[in-house]
Amino acid sequence: MKIAFVGKGGSGKTTLSALFIRHLAAAGRPVIAVDADINQHLGPALGLTDDQAARLPALGAHLPQIKEYLRGGNPRIASADLMIKTTPPGEGSRLLRIVEENPIYAACARPVALDEGSVRLMVTGVFTEEDLGVACYHSKVGAVELLLNHLVDGPGEYLVTDMTAGSDSFASGLFTRFDLTFLIAEPTRKGISVYRQYKEYARDFGVALRVVGNKVQSADDLAYLRREVGDDLLAAFGHSDWVRRLEQGAEPGLSSLEPDNRAVLGALQQATDAAFETRDPRRYTEQAVHFHLRNAESWGNAKAGADLAAQIDPDFTLPPAGAHVPAALDGTSQAAAGV
Repeated sequence: MKIAFVGKGGSGKTTLSALFIRHLAAAGRPVIAVDADINQHLGPALGLTDDQAARLPALGAHLPQIKEYLRGGNPRIASADLMIKTTPPGEGSRLLRIVEENPIYAACARPVALDEGSVRLMVTGVFTEEDLGVACYHSKVGAVELLLNHLVDGPGEYLVTDMTAGSDSFASGLFTRFDLTFLIAEPTRKGISVYRQYKEYARDFGVALRVVGNKVQSADDLAYLRREVGDDLLAAFGHSDWVRRLEQGAEPGLSSLEPDNRAVLGALQQATDAAFETRDPRRYTEQAVHFHLRNAESWGNAKAGADLAAQIDPDFTLPPAGAHVPAALDGTSQAAAGV
């Protein structure tokens, strides 16, 4: 299951995504955590020191190697240099799984031990001084989109992404790459405005969106969210001394999280698992093709000096979870050609 956490800056989406990741890991579920926010705080929220977080390898720095590995033996892609963030897989491409070892994970994922369980963490990388004036952050997030386009994930497996704040994720097709999107909203006009904007943008793409209230201090706060969000409201996270201790640098065990707030994490997992039955690999593949064509026409063809529409394999659909993946598509079987 591919899960996104979105919301306005300061809404608490990184804190709640980290709590959800901890909750899944404590249940013994395999989890890959991805920090795709321009402000890279997921590592510290999972217990890393600032120094440990700064040493994490950046997906953006390994983008050429990631492209080369995913390209595999796809005859429609002449070289990794011709791949862009939306390039979809086809016959001969290498696909990824949550539970496997492959050169991309070896180069870019690092295990993080939690008080209960562990996860593998990948980060897009910070926006550096060298990027100022010459690059946009979406060039780093493009690595995440490529990985999701090539991911075959099954039930009981989770990839959880802490997205960049606001509506920036709509700058590409990344917002359609998730089975469920949790929008973290404070009970304020600003919090609700981001929800309305996100829902409006996502309306025509079948994005499954659920709202999680945060910093809900009273019955009036909860009533406000219910009035403004309606049936999209899944749960509400209240005041938490546990979170305050975490933000002050302590390392409280997840078992000591307030029962009401722990129940919110359970509700998120229930919603996530229920969404598995609604997955449609054909629609997922068609959306990848749709955004690849849009990006190719807008800037990709000019940058590559080639017609990138030719990369699309019209007979290919991303295999559903649990399906047999032929050896030609199996990243595990071809790990020697690695990153």
